[in-house]
Amino acid sequence: MPLALLALAIGAFGIGTTEFVIMGVLPQVAGDFGVTIPTAGWLVSGYALGVVVGAPLLTVLGTKVSRKKMLMFLMALFVVGNTLSALAPTFGLMLTGRIVASLAHGAFFGIGSVVAAGLVAPEKKASAISLMFMGLTVANVVGVPGGTALGQAAGWRVTFVIVALLGVIGFLGVAKLVPETGRPESVSVRREFAAFRNVQVWLAMAMTVLGYGGVFAAITYITPMMTDVAGYTEGAVTLLLVLFGIGMFLGNLIGGRFADRRLMPMLFTALAGLSAALLLFTATAHHKVLAAVTLALIGALGFATVPPLQKWVLDQAAAAPTLASAANIGAFNLGNALAAWLGGVVIAADLGYTSPNWVGALLSGTALILAFVAASLDRRTRAAGHVVAGSPAAEAVPVSVHH
Repeated sequence: MPLALLALAIGAFGIGTTEFVIMGVLPQVAGDFGVTIPTAGWLVSGYALGVVVGAPLLTVLGTKVSRKKMLMFLMALFVVGNTLSALAPTFGLMLTGRIVASLAHGAFFGIGSVVAAGLVAPEKKASAISLMFMGLTVANVVGVPGGTALGQAAGWRVTFVIVALLGVIGFLGVAKLVPETGRPESVSVRREFAAFRNVQVWLAMAMTVLGYGGVFAAITYITPMMTDVAGYTEGAVTLLLVLFGIGMFLGNLIGGRFADRRLMPMLFTALAGLSAALLLFTATAHHKVLAAVTLALIGALGFATVPPLQKWVLDQAAAAPTLASAANIGAFNLGNALAAWLGGVVIAADLGYTSPNWVGALLSGTALILAFVAASLDRRTRAAGHVVAGSPAAEAVPVSVHH
């Protein structure tokens, strides 16, 4: 695998840390600003919604420059947002900082996915994407638990200062290791939007919203769930987040490997298992050991869906993948925002801190149904030899990545 994938993974590490570390310090942030836990949950939802907006907007703007320059700009934006979060005197400014940082998220992973896939042979694309996303999973093994422990010991503001420094390292990594490709000649904004005429692209994004969103319904409120329900101390949350991150790391590797071989069966298995694990978590959250095991399982099954979902979008929009790829990253975060909000709603309704788990199970279960619909439609399309607008057969112009 090319060394440039390491640079993408470094950027992903920083982004993954800031996305997830807020969950480990949510009670501290809520206490400092004098807001409730569900209100503080808007720091998760606001970030996710920023990704939804920033992904397509900045990706379209990025067609005017080289992908390397765009990735560097996105990392710089990430640094600015996290610095603002670290220094924010009010909850409103903290939320603003989160949104600024989030604008870089979707476009970075969307453009990065195209760059990663273009660096390797066709049969290695899902594996290359999973290696880039490995930075995100490693963040959950190292960055998020470390940031949580640091936040609990020295204050959450210190955590966000460190996250901003991670962004600086990511910027330097992209500058040093990603090859300068020049503006891709084949990128056309009109063609990029044409990919959305393919219903399979919309089905994939709907699966993304609901499938991975199910994970966030539970994980957003993992700190109060583990302390108030399972009986862990606040300090133990760091180790629990390590377990969740290890699960994500392994799930990402498995999802990438098997998505290159049998994409839809891998997706069916991951979504079915995720729905079952989330439903089970409603009961196991009351038992320390079972809660920890289930949490790791949710991380593994949840992130096993990421490489197949992202590759499915790239396959269905092969003639113009950049915007569709970024939009699907936005879809992940739209699901995160929806799930975090729904989790806050059921908690605010006095249904308990475990109630977001069954919300997540319903979301992931619906994604599984859509996956069967997408597979059935794909089989019928192939059997009929029908060319769908925006599909690989519709436009034979490849997206080039110049080295």
